[in-house]
Amino acid sequence: MLINIKKVIISYNKGTLLLELPISSIQNIFDKIELIYDKRIDKFRCDASHYGYIIRQLKKNNIEFDSSVSKWCVINWGRTNLPDLRDEQIEAVSTWLKTKKGVIVMPTGSGKTVVALAIMNALSVSTLIVAPVRDLMYQWQNRISEVLGYDSGIIGDNIFDIRPISCTTYHSAYIHMDKLGDKFGLIIFDECHHLPGLSRREAALMSPAPFRLGLTATPERSDELHKDFPDLIGPIVYDIPISELAGKVLADYDIYRIPVALNSDEQFAYNSAGLLIRNYMLNKIQELKDKGIEKKYTWMDLIKETGKDPEARKAQQAFYFKKSIEDRAEEKFRVLEDLFRLHLGEPILIFAGSNAMARDVSIRFLIPCLLSHSKKRERQDILKGFENGTYPAIIANQVLDEGVDIPIVKIAIVLGGESSSRQAKQRLGRILRKVGNKRGKLYEIVCTDTGEVKKSRKRRNSDAYKRTLHRKL
Repeated sequence: MLINIKKVIISYNKGTLLLELPISSIQNIFDKIELIYDKRIDKFRCDASHYGYIIRQLKKNNIEFDSSVSKWCVINWGRTNLPDLRDEQIEAVSTWLKTKKGVIVMPTGSGKTVVALAIMNALSVSTLIVAPVRDLMYQWQNRISEVLGYDSGIIGDNIFDIRPISCTTYHSAYIHMDKLGDKFGLIIFDECHHLPGLSRREAALMSPAPFRLGLTATPERSDELHKDFPDLIGPIVYDIPISELAGKVLADYDIYRIPVALNSDEQFAYNSAGLLIRNYMLNKIQELKDKGIEKKYTWMDLIKETGKDPEARKAQQAFYFKKSIEDRAEEKFRVLEDLFRLHLGEPILIFAGSNAMARDVSIRFLIPCLLSHSKKRERQDILKGFENGTYPAIIANQVLDEGVDIPIVKIAIVLGGESSSRQAKQRLGRILRKVGNKRGKLYEIVCTDTGEVKKSRKRRNSDAYKRTLHRKL
């Protein structure tokens, strides 16, 4: 079918594309995207992320166009000091280069960063790296300098230094992408499972970069938004599980699940709080039935009531009280002390389920505590002390789950956490960096007769946790 269009004019405007073209031709060419007519300027507008698709469609239909969008440039690397890639890394790079879009899924410690640097070296185009936290943003800057000899710009942490190769955070990318999106031909989303969130996804939608790379060890999200990867980055193009690399590229490992019981006082308080919550929920359900309303009363309904119903507020407080009992059960401290004795002289990484638990462990055993609000210098000092043996152990809530480079450690202890298998795999990945034939050991301490049992089962719903052993200390 011949399409009668003279020249299509494409420009970038505040995170969107502006197109000048006749109305009658739209459905014939761009049937896979939504174009919105902006009558204020007599042009069509769409998300900038569709730039690659629009160019392909225009070329496919032999339609002349004039684009002022691409302000990215060719990069001449100062040096290339890439390590020799392993077979799975070579396969990941070559698979991605076939389409130059998509997500690469590789376990923590298997060299995703090296894969990305190899792709950057192959494309040699202006690149923006988006990381979840500031520490990881600076780690990317250092790795690019070491491997590719390029001094990258930083966008974030009160710095706005845009260069052809730049590193930023998801938060800063969301804020500034409308001003810098057209400057990069390749955009890399590290730990890309963070991207599909309802605000962070804007960083991808506002970027016209035709080349897109996502890196993650755990693509799945509990809200199912990982299904939006194809629209934001591209589909998963390479996926290799931990089981294929354990004992080879990654260290072999053992997982021990240690059940502990609440003491009588803790169990009484836990059961009482649970009873309060159940009674409140049952009363609300009965109220709805009495009114003839066929609707389930959910936890989210309870949360909405807390601002105006004192009983709802009491139920919410009881829920958090129950969680605090699980997180800070006295028996967990005893088992933790036994594990310290068992692995005396070995560095130990401890994951808590809450900031309060992390502080309690820090105070009781006089070990450093890393939380999300810890300052950059404090984190660096603690991690350096952990690496050189000054600190035999450190404890964190979620800040060390992913991204941040930590010293090689083979012993990890999970005192609590979320129910997601994603977090469980990320924490397991922290002990999988290979050091000779030394095995990693992950201990999971779980309170019996509490909600932690169900959380633990969900966390272990992964091929990486199939070999879990049950032990008592």
